[in-house]
Amino acid sequence: MRRYGPAVLLALVGAAILRVSLFSELYLRYVQAGLRPYLVISGVTLVLLAAAVAVVTRGAEADGGDEADAGAPEAAAHEHDHGHGPAGPRVAWVLTLPALALLLFPPPALGSYSAEREADRRAARGVGTFPALPAGNPVDLALGEFGSRAVYDSGRSLRGRTVRLTGFVTRDDDGTWYVTRLLVSCCAADATTAKAEVRGAQAPPVDAWVTVTGTWHPEGRLGSDAAWPPVVDVTSVQRVPQPDSPYERR
Repeated sequence: MRRYGPAVLLALVGAAILRVSLFSELYLRYVQAGLRPYLVISGVTLVLLAAAVAVVTRGAEADGGDEADAGAPEAAAHEHDHGHGPAGPRVAWVLTLPALALLLFPPPALGSYSAEREADRRAARGVGTFPALPAGNPVDLALGEFGSRAVYDSGRSLRGRTVRLTGFVTRDDDGTWYVTRLLVSCCAADATTAKAEVRGAQAPPVDAWVTVTGTWHPEGRLGSDAAWPPVVDVTSVQRVPQPDSPYERR
């Protein structure tokens, strides 16, 4: 059975990739939506490769059956003494555990722990004007856009507007809390943080997803560290389910 270890490992990894990318939307926890076709192709390739390895292994066993039987006692003793044979050490089967875990228990999207690991200080990217916001209140904004307009928009396009922001809850030790979102360019590995300090409402549990509605509260000079993170005076906080795509595109 150990001869089929590589085939089993390839099949498990391929099945795990297909589970999160072809049969569900779980892949959005880790990568951008545009990468889905590549994940599906990778998963199918690994499953086909596993089948090919299994066929080749079975053929090799059939071709060498007589020779293996002739030396079976000695080979079995050698394998018992050293814990490995032509298929490699038994400990290699441990490698199937991460693949099996990914298949059965896909890890959740990044949350408050990852957000808090990033330094709050941001280098000024330059102050300038932004396009006008859509008419009507409240206006739905991505947290990344809200933060950029709050910190760098010399036209103050947020002034007097009611905004609606969606993200998960993070909190400082002093009780200050934020609506937070992770921004990615490609995948979760390159995630950065966008967040807004929430004032005027009690904090829901950390990592809970919420939609907050309120108005921008200017703080600090444009483009300065004091302007980050931006502040919103809220009029309502609503618990919402985690979206299928938990990240914003950077």
